[in-house]
Amino acid sequence: MMAWWVLASVGVLLVLLVRGKLSPAVLFGSWATGYLMLGVVTQQQWLSSFTNPALATLLVLMLVSLALERSPLLERFSGALLKGNEHLATFRLMGVTATLSAFLNNTAVVGSLLGVISRQQHIAPSRLLIPLSFASVLGGITTLIGTSTNLVVNSFVVNAGLPALGMFEFAAVGVPVALLCLLVIMLSRRWLPRHKLQQHNGQQPYFLEAKVQPGAPLIGRSIEQNKLRNLNGLYLLEIVRNERLISPVAPDEILEANDVLVFTGEIEKVQALQPFNGLELFGNGVDKLLASNLVEVVVSNQSELAKSTLQEVDFRTMFNAGVVGIRRGNKRLTGQLGTIPLKVGDSLLLAVGQDFTQHRNIDRNFHILGNWQRPKLSNRQSTLAFVGFGAVVALAAFGALPLLNGLLLLLAGLLLSRILTLGELRRRFPFELVIIIGSALTVAKAMDSSGAAQLVADGMRSLFGGYGVFGAFVGVYVMTLMLTETVTNNAAAALAFPVGLSTAQAFGADPMPFIMAVAFGASACFMVPFGYQTHLMVYSPGHYRMTDFIKTGLPVSLVYSAGVIALVPVVFPF
Repeated sequence: MMAWWVLASVGVLLVLLVRGKLSPAVLFGSWATGYLMLGVVTQQQWLSSFTNPALATLLVLMLVSLALERSPLLERFSGALLKGNEHLATFRLMGVTATLSAFLNNTAVVGSLLGVISRQQHIAPSRLLIPLSFASVLGGITTLIGTSTNLVVNSFVVNAGLPALGMFEFAAVGVPVALLCLLVIMLSRRWLPRHKLQQHNGQQPYFLEAKVQPGAPLIGRSIEQNKLRNLNGLYLLEIVRNERLISPVAPDEILEANDVLVFTGEIEKVQALQPFNGLELFGNGVDKLLASNLVEVVVSNQSELAKSTLQEVDFRTMFNAGVVGIRRGNKRLTGQLGTIPLKVGDSLLLAVGQDFTQHRNIDRNFHILGNWQRPKLSNRQSTLAFVGFGAVVALAAFGALPLLNGLLLLLAGLLLSRILTLGELRRRFPFELVIIIGSALTVAKAMDSSGAAQLVADGMRSLFGGYGVFGAFVGVYVMTLMLTETVTNNAAAALAFPVGLSTAQAFGADPMPFIMAVAFGASACFMVPFGYQTHLMVYSPGHYRMTDFIKTGLPVSLVYSAGVIALVPVVFPF
């Protein structure tokens, strides 16, 4: 009875993850705590989930990556990548991105190149950003540290009492699959949109909102009388009045107090609104806004702004910046900006104050697309950081020093040399990831100890019994792939791993091919932009639609899956 109860609760967890109303950290944390309180897992099992050595390795690796992502070397090198015709530039970009993502955090790699690609005026960013994201995913599948998903799976492996995965244990399958998929991307990129190159630092179209303040001289006069029809670079698109939308706006429309005027066009020409007294742009008078710099940012996957509105978080106080416009992919967001719940990947156009660069929460919340640059490492610091990281990876690969030990030594060296500071570690500490993985380990233990995982494994054996162990292996892979396209990659790995392991045991097979099915399946997100963090990073800057990912990603997903299903049983026999 307990097994069925736990299985039903995991089903509810999956439904809530798909709906996306609550964050994975809240959901997994609540489920893990619930299992502890109800006695499904012991207190020792709950605590040991958060002290898992593989989880500690992932945590320290992400902290070390804070130094590597501040290196200017990648941005300096990126200019050379984009020279020449579009075909060669895309090929070079993907090759370098995949190589770097095999050893560096793929979000850091994409984040470093995102601003450069968005600002350049040689090739339309929409032709480059999906290949950039896909290449970072493909590079990540080739090594243990290439993606957090592989390290998450390793944490489950260690938790199950199995030998930890090696640094290059994924390479025999990952490298040929990645190379094959990169060639497919070169072919499928023909379906990518070719949006016109944007001038003015590559900024994409936004929709600016200005509120008519009570007592403004504009009130009681028509649009024509206020001369709001022939603005330099701006076009009055609609009016929001008492939650009612007026569109199109007639020349004889009379303005009222608290009307919200929605403009489109060249938002950077906001100076056109300066002559109009009584207009306020998201809590800022136009004159004050014009004293600021306009900076374009993308909401990061670590941002505390996700699922919150600008009013709820008091955006201006947090960043000394006002939001001029919000864009989500190619979708125009209507209504008052302050009441729109933000999502990871949203592009914001900010009017920033003089001390914007001094705020310590910028890196955690945003990827910068404008000309503003965060403090970079010097050439000497960059060299020391990369040489140290390369030495740690090499020593771990040859078995001379455990990866966790080497990363701890490197982190200590970065702190002693002041390349990293304790303050930066506190600001960027991945609390949410720790909660997700630690709690997911607890959920996996609950599924295993209650017999819920065995129930699913028995179902898999009944379903694929006629096809033998290979059929069950394919079933686990497909299940994981479907999960990762609907929930996050780490959540997919957490839910699929106990099922994969129990299925292997039910067939009396070696667990490694099933572990690899989960690992590669959890990284197989190519068709939906919301399942993988680098896809979300490029979604709005590329001005993409969902169909752009489907058309480009479907052939990649099919070839990727065929390669994994064919190669894993060869490299890791049943």
